[in-house]
Amino acid sequence: MSDNSAAGGRLQRILARACEIEVEETRATLASFLLVFLLMGSYYILRPVRDALASDWTDAEVSWLWTITFFISTIAVSLYGAAISKIRFQRLVPSVYGLFAASFILFYVGEHILTEHTLLDKGFYLWVSLFSLFHISVFWSFMADTFSKPQATRLFGFIGAGASAGGIVGPATASLLVGDLGTDALLLIASAMVAITLPLVSWLQRLKISDLHNHNVALDTANLAIGGNPLAGFAEFLRSGYLLAIGLFLFLYTFISAFVYFELKNLLDVYDTETRTQIWANMDLAVNSLTILVAVFATGRIVKRLGMPSTLALIPVLTGVGLMMLAAAPLVGVVVALQIIRRAGEYAVSRPAREMLFTTVDRETRFKAKPVIDIVIYRGGDMLSAWAFTGLTQVFGLGLAAVALIGAVVAALWAFTGIYLGQRFNTMSPPDAAVADAAGTATTGVTKS
Repeated sequence: MSDNSAAGGRLQRILARACEIEVEETRATLASFLLVFLLMGSYYILRPVRDALASDWTDAEVSWLWTITFFISTIAVSLYGAAISKIRFQRLVPSVYGLFAASFILFYVGEHILTEHTLLDKGFYLWVSLFSLFHISVFWSFMADTFSKPQATRLFGFIGAGASAGGIVGPATASLLVGDLGTDALLLIASAMVAITLPLVSWLQRLKISDLHNHNVALDTANLAIGGNPLAGFAEFLRSGYLLAIGLFLFLYTFISAFVYFELKNLLDVYDTETRTQIWANMDLAVNSLTILVAVFATGRIVKRLGMPSTLALIPVLTGVGLMMLAAAPLVGVVVALQIIRRAGEYAVSRPAREMLFTTVDRETRFKAKPVIDIVIYRGGDMLSAWAFTGLTQVFGLGLAAVALIGAVVAALWAFTGIYLGQRFNTMSPPDAAVADAAGTATTGVTKS
């Protein structure tokens, strides 16, 4: 046996113990891990550049940017739906990532050509905010279209750990290089990382057939556009109880996220800026490190042993308990622990489990309705929940303990929504497989109308 074969065998044994990856799944799983690693690494390189710009603007200006982000996200999802209807599926995902890679180069050029940067900087702030959700939504749509339902329950946790690894390497890269290269050069580095994903996407499209043998996960229509109405994603979302429940699950997550964020922000106001920065940085490090450990070694086993209903309810229940503890003892240590557990649990458990839900829907739903949920509902939830917290504290005068109790009630609703979704998931089968079986005897290709 050659050294390469021996090394490959050892790697396979390690992966099998970590998350039950089978031999034929190894290349596709590692390629997917690397793909999301590059995407999230590029975003985390850009995020400090974006957030640093906000210090030059008033609170009112930033609030307006958040509001504009919601409406731009809605328009972008609509345009994406139109593109899906026209672009051949094989080119869809590379086209999205190619557009973002090129856009960061254009912003770099603009910074060196223009003498007045205010509008350009605000445009960059909005564009990166859109990229932050769009790139990951498209990625998980691609994953749901690549892996089968049984494979997803075992592998999505491990694949999702790539996002957390990128979340560690990205900001470390930015921090290490910005002093010598400046912020503008970071745009080129991020662009290069996104560009590297293009051949990875093409390779995964081939591995889906050659290694995973998932001919029936979606019809083999790589050379055809998905077709349909460009606004079908919004219509499909509104008429599907299953998709509405997924949207509610995500909305309740954003509601809780805003509440915990504002609780933490208010409790940290007694510290100086340096101490607050250190606390936030340490939380990010703890969250991403814990996420990797749980995602690699535990997520797949949690889904397998607890089942989808309990898995989707797990983090909401833990969050609700944490909020009740916070109501009893509104201390910095309690809210910091809650923030770490909630975020790590979302990234390592809830997010991969939520993405598994889309393995039971057809390709048009994955690529049209899913961005409506991931981007429009998410940004809308951000906006509404922030105003809700402000109203409860400034209009009704509620304290942190009372707000935490309200958050615990919301967490209970979040948990029940997760149980419902998990039960629906268990009873559903991927529609593409049934359609593909019926199409097997046909002599012509099948297209969606």
